[in-house]
Amino acid sequence: MKKFLCLALIVVLLSPLLSGCSRKEKPAIAGNKAPDLTLTDLSGRNVKLSSFRGKVVLLNFWATWCPPCRQEIPSMMLLNKTFAGKPFQMLAVSEDSGGKEAVEAYFKESGNSLPAFLDIDQSAGKIYGLTGVPESFVIDKNGVILKKVVGAMDWSHPEVIKFLDDLTK
Repeated sequence: MKKFLCLALIVVLLSPLLSGCSRKEKPAIAGNKAPDLTLTDLSGRNVKLSSFRGKVVLLNFWATWCPPCRQEIPSMMLLNKTFAGKPFQMLAVSEDSGGKEAVEAYFKESGNSLPAFLDIDQSAGKIYGLTGVPESFVIDKNGVILKKVVGAMDWSHPEVIKFLDDLTK
């Protein structure tokens, strides 16, 4: 019996190592701290998500080839304009394998523009457990995920604006 208990204890203690799971951060779900990322903007500058502590962050994963993503971009532009000068930061992370060229071509063709960042190898998307695009995460001033939104959304809807405005106060 002692051998069985000892073996069971060893299995329990080693199970995280045996499963191959080496991530120390909790999953990207509401209530958990947002996993930190280093993102590259269209100018080639690297930015850490954690550098926006003290601001509400809308972390949006999208792609130029995605119709629902393109549908929500105008409302995201309005949202970004509405929150200019407030403790708010939008991070529109492109999952396009075409990188900077694909995003710039889309913005030029559509006339749209967002604070865009690149995730060419989808590593950021993997950290956040994306199931597709668009997917967005609302992160509070302390770096905690408050909401995960799967699919397109009207980010300029009055209820959304009020929710985010309350968070920025």
